[in-house]
Amino acid sequence: MNLIILFESDFTDSVTAVLDDRRFTHIYNVQKPTPGDRLKVGLLNGNIGSGEIISLSDNKIALRVDLTYSPPAELPLTLLLALPRPKMLKRVLQTVSAMGVKKLYLINSYRVDKSYWGSPVLERQVNEHLLLGLEQAGDTVMPEVHLRKRFKPFVEDELPTIAAESRALLAHPYNATPCPAPEDKPTTLAIGPEGGFIPYEVEKLNQCGFESIHIGERILRVETAVPALLSRLFPI
Repeated sequence: MNLIILFESDFTDSVTAVLDDRRFTHIYNVQKPTPGDRLKVGLLNGNIGSGEIISLSDNKIALRVDLTYSPPAELPLTLLLALPRPKMLKRVLQTVSAMGVKKLYLINSYRVDKSYWGSPVLERQVNEHLLLGLEQAGDTVMPEVHLRKRFKPFVEDELPTIAAESRALLAHPYNATPCPAPEDKPTTLAIGPEGGFIPYEVEKLNQCGFESIHIGERILRVETAVPALLSRLFPI
């Protein structure tokens, strides 16, 4: 935990926050601070600063909070991701959150198992894993996650507006051009499921203005492809 993220509900007044949950447990057992020490803290969707320990017991900690600077800049990216299997989704959510992705669409695809849409991860744990990514990266801004269970209506009705005035790219290992050079410019990136998008889906995305790109001959798992693509597309 490189950043302790605070919530408005933690504050007992304008400058004092009290923690008694997993954040307290981590601070108490891992960081082992003493009163007077300062910890790096940030307010969810707000600024970052320090928290001076003003009291510490076996079950809670009180911090005097001073939030003075802005969180890291976000990636100018909208990521379209075919819904991965639940175990992989946990890791991918943490990765995209840590890397600065702020707009994520989890979309359907022919090769997405229907059962994935009813997984506990998707129904109850999305924010939990996004928060872990923020804590790792030292960021406070929670990504927006949108669920789209119907591929064709999404691509035909919504995607043209979402991808407007951005470089629209489709990560696809077949009949594709090499990944373009890194640029800090608005981008919409589509990444398929394990096994990739089927030809019909690729065609629909191409018709929507998406250019098929690849990052080499190797076929990567989604959890590997995501950070590899982001590090190639942006000067991270």
